[in-house]
Amino acid sequence: MCKNLQTLVEPLTLRNGAVIPSRIAMSPMVVEGSSKDGFVSQQDIDYFQTRSNVAGLIITGAAVVNENGRGFNYQLSVSDDKYIHGLAKLAESIKKNNSKAVLQIYHCGREAVIAYERLGEVIAPSAIKFPFLSYVPRELTSKEIKEIINDFGRATQRAITAGFDGIEIHGANHYLIQQFFSAYSNHRTDKWGGSLNNRMNFPLAIVEEVQKVVKKFAKADFIVGYRFSPQEIHGENVGYTIDESLQLIEEVIKRKVDYVHVSIFTNYNSHPQGSTESFGQLVRKQVNGRAAVIIISNIFSAIDAANALDHGDIVAIGREALIEPEFALKIKENRIDEIASAISKESFSRLALPDRLTEWYLSENNSLPPLPGVDSLR
Repeated sequence: MCKNLQTLVEPLTLRNGAVIPSRIAMSPMVVEGSSKDGFVSQQDIDYFQTRSNVAGLIITGAAVVNENGRGFNYQLSVSDDKYIHGLAKLAESIKKNNSKAVLQIYHCGREAVIAYERLGEVIAPSAIKFPFLSYVPRELTSKEIKEIINDFGRATQRAITAGFDGIEIHGANHYLIQQFFSAYSNHRTDKWGGSLNNRMNFPLAIVEEVQKVVKKFAKADFIVGYRFSPQEIHGENVGYTIDESLQLIEEVIKRKVDYVHVSIFTNYNSHPQGSTESFGQLVRKQVNGRAAVIIISNIFSAIDAANALDHGDIVAIGREALIEPEFALKIKENRIDEIASAISKESFSRLALPDRLTEWYLSENNSLPPLPGVDSLR
């Protein structure tokens, strides 16, 4: 086994003393397995239990901290104490083989199309007409902003009670936290918008609130992660640059998160225009060992994962975790030739993919990244 392959399955100790059994993470993905009200279902349990050997760190798909931030019909909720019982079963299923269970928590902001259908409005930093949305979000009041910050704290406490090993703050993929950081989405003139420092205030307030709850209610090795998109540039619309993003991450790191998770959709070694260093390398240089860096995207083999260690401390797999539920185990047992890199009709019945997730992948013109082998199911 080559050096990097061996490193993939070696334990990693985080800043707070938590030990992850391997350098492989399962990326957070919307599972579409929960009830329409956000309760954990048996399909959720089966999906995650089947993947309890996929990685050392297993991160759930986004769980809504408030129902006015719901972006998907059948996604997890952590917006009320009534969800704790089911979440406890989910955490237990993830930890079946000693992987760390992390609950990703988020608010969808302007993208909360399901909240719009159910509640008749969507909230965001600013009331801007976006060409890709059929509605104009309502601008949040200062009081509502503070309440959402508290929602993240309450969600963290519920995750602790449910037995999760940590939470991941979802500050990426154009959802509410990123919307506050983005100059394109945030036109506010109060303390929550305007200058770069002001646009940092909302994400940093959430990190601080989460850490306050963790300090009060959790064990010392409870994990706090922060996921972010390293830049927001769409043609002439520039929300923020990689340099601005690194300034935010510096402040996030100062607030003692245990890892930062770089969310990209191109390739794990992608780099910003004009740079010879990848996004992961730039982030790792900024972090400078004060937290772990998770890198992701287009990793479909053990060799891909080993190569990705040049760009992050932990390698996250997304679609590959759907395809190969024993990814980390097979590397550890030196069975890399047995690792599947595409779904097949023969393997499908063993994958425990929720019905609606399968339907989503099989639907025409879906917005999901292509899943290798999915055409064999049609």
